[in-house]
Amino acid sequence: MASGTTTKVAPAIIVGCGRVGRALQDLGNGDDVLVKRGEPVPIDFEGPILVYTRNEDLEAVLDATPKSHWSDLVFFQNGMLEHCFESKGLGDADQVLAYFAVSKLGEPPTDGKTDTNPEGLTAAYGKWTAAVPARLHAGGLSCNEKNQLHMVLEKEPFHKQMLEKLI
Repeated sequence: MASGTTTKVAPAIIVGCGRVGRALQDLGNGDDVLVKRGEPVPIDFEGPILVYTRNEDLEAVLDATPKSHWSDLVFFQNGMLEHCFESKGLGDADQVLAYFAVSKLGEPPTDGKTDTNPEGLTAAYGKWTAAVPARLHAGGLSCNEKNQLHMVLEKEPFHKQMLEKLI
């Protein structure tokens, strides 16, 4: 995937090397740093830190990330984690509602398009939201903003869509 892309994709640290973490890495241009469970997040990296781990591993991710880089964290988590984020001082944390899946390690992601939402539903919120759509677009993943391949939302509409995803 990455080798054929001409889209400018910002280098990122990717925390989580399962199916989705590896797929996010494959959507990049080869400049990403993959961090496995328990490994420290590099302190000398400038860019987004894409977190795709189990919710119960979030505490360990924060412990492994220098506090000076917490504002670079972008959480690809399912669930309403605002209370967790607020308790850690991350009330305005970057988040992505991912409507794509990776069925097997090494396979490309499958977009979450439906007949009802053929434009896709993936949405992003926060400081690094411009970097997230560029990466997803590089892999041919579409999202739901008119005439664009991503959707960047303000906090309130993002929160509404998060609730809809959980229902």
